[in-house]
Amino acid sequence: MPGYPVSAALTGEILVEPLLAVWQGRRPHELPTVQAELTRKTASPLGDDDYVRVVVGKVGERVLAAPIQRGAGVISSLVRADGLVVFPAGSQGQPAGAQVTVHLYRPAAEIERTILAIGSHDMALDVLGQYLAGHGRRLASANVGSLGGLVALRRGEAHLAGAHLLDAETGTYNTPFLPQYLPDVPVTLVTLVGREQGLIVPAGNPHGLRGLEDVAEHGVRYVNRQRGAGTRLLLDYHLAQLGIAPEQVQGYEQEEYTHLAVAAAVASGRAACGLGIPAAAQALDLGFVPLFQERYDLVVPTGYYAGELLQPLWEILQTAAFRHAIAALPGYDVSHMGEVVR
Repeated sequence: MPGYPVSAALTGEILVEPLLAVWQGRRPHELPTVQAELTRKTASPLGDDDYVRVVVGKVGERVLAAPIQRGAGVISSLVRADGLVVFPAGSQGQPAGAQVTVHLYRPAAEIERTILAIGSHDMALDVLGQYLAGHGRRLASANVGSLGGLVALRRGEAHLAGAHLLDAETGTYNTPFLPQYLPDVPVTLVTLVGREQGLIVPAGNPHGLRGLEDVAEHGVRYVNRQRGAGTRLLLDYHLAQLGIAPEQVQGYEQEEYTHLAVAAAVASGRAACGLGIPAAAQALDLGFVPLFQERYDLVVPTGYYAGELLQPLWEILQTAAFRHAIAALPGYDVSHMGEVVR
């Protein structure tokens, strides 16, 4: 068995379980399958079968499969995945929109009760998913960044998208981007949280970083978020304000897809710092240098906002228990939670 946990789990599924079935004189366990549409282009090695974990949801009349973060050590993918897609050797993956067969880890009936969120990552969504489970709903999310979430909504591939896009001209969040990315999609913008962003650093802040100026001047290695992420736009905005070119930031091209992945890069020593939220730093016992305040919204096509599937979500946002749970996370402000911005 491989040492990496995700690889070990997959080896158990495709090799060990069938072998045990032969020894026990029974048929190997067969997962139920469903045909789904791939939400984004996914590459795979030319010479090997490739196993890709996905989250699955039904948006309108379409069953959609969104690939989630890959990696032999990404343990969260084991619990977040709704199923597995196999790209056979020689296929080199599939383009967005391709029909794929998903081998489901969950009953097919759960797809009908799944809220599919594609966009920016936030830990409040993870907590929200726990609360939704008690209301007969599942929240399945794929982290592709704020702009990627708006594109997914335009394509009709999600029920909602998390976004925290700072407009450099107006200094406001999210609203200026809607006419550009969703010109023909009526949407409702609902505030989820206000949150703090800053530098995630090793415990004790050994480099003595106090701001983005120090990152450039000290030449420490930075870990960035992917293109289209709200945190990346936030970084670019403030670098421009300070007159710092991206080339002056060592590691600017090193990308991760979530705040926790940035924190993991710092914890492993792969980077000395990265911009993220304090909850991610706390999760891995790291240090945090607060820098900015921002607003994180849920962008929802108006038809889904008023629909039955999402009603428990809006009810949860108004409960004292959920607000208290989010407020207990470091760096979160729930004073405007659930307010409709537009």
